[in-house]
Amino acid sequence: MITLMDIRQDNGVDWYEKAGTNSSHDDLLFILVTFGKCVYWVNDCKFILGKGEALLLPAHLNYYGKSIPTLFHTKYVIHCRKTCTNSALPILNTDQPLLIKPGCYDMLHERIKSMYYQWTEHPSYYTLMADCLLTEAMIYMNQEWDKGAISCDKERHVEHMKQYIQNHYREKVTKEELGDAIRKTPNYAATLLREVTRQTISEHVHTQRIKTAIYMLTESRLTIREISEYVGYSDVSYFHRIFKRLTGCSPSEFLDERSSIV
Repeated sequence: MITLMDIRQDNGVDWYEKAGTNSSHDDLLFILVTFGKCVYWVNDCKFILGKGEALLLPAHLNYYGKSIPTLFHTKYVIHCRKTCTNSALPILNTDQPLLIKPGCYDMLHERIKSMYYQWTEHPSYYTLMADCLLTEAMIYMNQEWDKGAISCDKERHVEHMKQYIQNHYREKVTKEELGDAIRKTPNYAATLLREVTRQTISEHVHTQRIKTAIYMLTESRLTIREISEYVGYSDVSYFHRIFKRLTGCSPSEFLDERSSIV
């Protein structure tokens, strides 16, 4: 259906890129901004992308992009190719740029980080794994695209819940607490979070914990057990299982990247 051709990370304040019409009509670019903002011009149309926004761009179109002056940004740029003409995913058949703000951004970000690891580190069967992760990401994108834009009220409620989880991820977060945070019933809060982000409350908590753990593994002097306890896992073996499931790596592999000057 779709295969990964290349994936890279861009960052900084002086990024600039220009491309012509020399790519195949089966090629697509998928851009996901993870911090800051950048801008693309496609056939004289301007697209400003901020954190959490994605641009699906037929690669044969003329475009150029650049950083916004003095504004740092980071993003993933995925070059992919449709492997059959009549793709099962309608979003892949677009002949125009699509600017999307996915509600399932956190899940997409995790899948793309795993994809980037597979592509750069070359573990066994990395091309197959990368294609599977890419396909999964595109399915989630297409499901959201089919439903249309998320209402402003729902988006606001979800952002409040995500912020609550970010502030309390080291504790047990319940649907009752999220319901109180958005002044809705517990069941409505849990259902809305799952509907928009494609993650349960538990999955979202695990994601936040592992994000913090990755930072601490590379930027602190704490042991794996100390980090496990800090982010909310009293059972270090359970921490290892969750970490491996979400990142594809063990905590010790990240520990090996710890700077000698930390």
